[in-house]
Amino acid sequence: MKPTRVSTLVVIAVVCAGLGWLLLRSLYAKLPPLPWTGVPALLIAAMAEAWTGRDLKARIAARRGSGQGTGRGSGQETGRGLKPVAPLFVSRMVALAKASAVAAAIIAGFAAGFDFYLAGSLSASTPREDALTAVITFVAAVLLAGRMAGRTVGEALAVG
Repeated sequence: MKPTRVSTLVVIAVVCAGLGWLLLRSLYAKLPPLPWTGVPALLIAAMAEAWTGRDLKARIAARRGSGQGTGRGSGQETGRGLKPVAPLFVSRMVALAKASAVAAAIIAGFAAGFDFYLAGSLSASTPREDALTAVITFVAAVLLAGRMAGRTVGEALAVG
């Protein structure tokens, strides 16, 4: 499985931003205020998945460096006291990372669509609050997508 390309995530986000903007043109007046609760959820997901990925990378590196061929379920530990990694766990984590990156790109796109739509009506309090929530949601989604695509946030933002 190949890493998710940043260009793929950007295309997904741009398409979702356009769709979000089109939907908001007809639905915004009927919607409740944008909830801020998505921001902590995205940040918690980014931190949890980054921590799990770093731990998994250390466990794989320790196994490669130790030269041990421990069998699955043997109870033996590798390298620096780390348990061996089950191949199925690794494949599940890769699938989770790819799915999280795509989901974060979709969320970032819709948040950008909110901001584009609300840019002209920031004088009213509810659209201004929605725009701020959408900007913060966008940043949190970019953090998640950038980490799950295997890049730093700076690299994720500097697509070129």
